[in-house]
Amino acid sequence: MSRTNTSGHHLTIRSALVIDDHPLYCDALAMTMESIFNTKKIRTATSLADALQKLRSSYCPDLVMLDLNLPDVSGLSGFLKIKKKIPDVPVIVTSAINSDSIIHSVIEAGAAGFIPKDIERQVFKNAMRDVAEGKIYFPPGYSRASHVRPPEAQSVEEVSRKIASLSHQQNRILGLICEGKQNKMIAYEMQLAEATVKAHITALLRRLGVRSRTQAALMVREVSIRHSLQ
Repeated sequence: MSRTNTSGHHLTIRSALVIDDHPLYCDALAMTMESIFNTKKIRTATSLADALQKLRSSYCPDLVMLDLNLPDVSGLSGFLKIKKKIPDVPVIVTSAINSDSIIHSVIEAGAAGFIPKDIERQVFKNAMRDVAEGKIYFPPGYSRASHVRPPEAQSVEEVSRKIASLSHQQNRILGLICEGKQNKMIAYEMQLAEATVKAHITALLRRLGVRSRTQAALMVREVSIRHSLQ
């Protein structure tokens, strides 16, 4: 049911879909939303495939909370697929990685807001209120002014060519970087020595023309965003 909060704003978050691959966080988020907004109809999913399966039925939530780093998602592809399925439903992205660049990419792609996973309860409540009122929520400390696209920004074709020039292993490592995996986990998944993974990352960063793994991940995300909008 809808609920009016003490400040007089009418919140209409009757149902929500929470997508997160950590079941405890997923359940905690659902419980928090229920306690704050009396949102009774909350469903959870631990993967993109699980979420899309739920959305194939007649179920259509008022709001989606989406973890950016799901196990079956690379970059912003999960967000873009959810938005394509339910374009009129606001989607709030959550993530433990909350750099200004990532927040900028997410908002530019059409998210209703970005909520860091370490957010305090009252700030979370304020964020949800903003979205319920049709506003876009930016987390505290985010600077929009510093993320205007530079004139020398590379085209989708240029970036795609650079990515295509990577070796098979470099491509796999880049995909895991985009999933937020650290070197130790990449080494484990690919059955390589951590030093070998570091060498591959150094080589792929040089080939892509970026200085850090974060920039490499953002480059991939930006290409997927811009390509989907063309």
